Amino acid sequence: QVQLVESGGGLVQAGGSLRLSCAASGRTFSTYGMGWFRQAPGKEREFVARLSRSGSNKYYGDFVKERFTISRDNAKNTVYLQMNSLKPEDTAVYFCAASSGPVVATKVSEYDYWGQGTQVTVSS
Repeated sequence: QVQLVESGGGLVQAGGSLRLSCAASGRTFSTYGMGWFRQAPGKEREFVARLSRSGSNKYYGDFVKERFTISRDNAKNTVYLQMNSLKPEDTAVYFCAASSGPVVATKVSEYDYWGQGTQVTVSS
């Protein structure tokens, strides 16, 4: 079992940056692909980014447009999401998740474990 704890959210002005972290428990972190999702009020949970077990393959949601970067440090059992050029429409709760499923996993159902989420608010 994997437990995930996100941190790094907060309030930022449009155009600013935030770096989210997700710390994982357990010694099997490197066997999971890791992803970030987000959910705004009244909307469905949306795929943001996905990173393979080794960190060599990365996938992003269409809206990211090179503004976000996902990375991981298997020695620290941590995955990161660097977010630049933030927009008000990026306001949401951001969740990290672990998947033992396919390499390209962009659906909520393809992830096995979820964190509690961290709030990101971008003001205009």
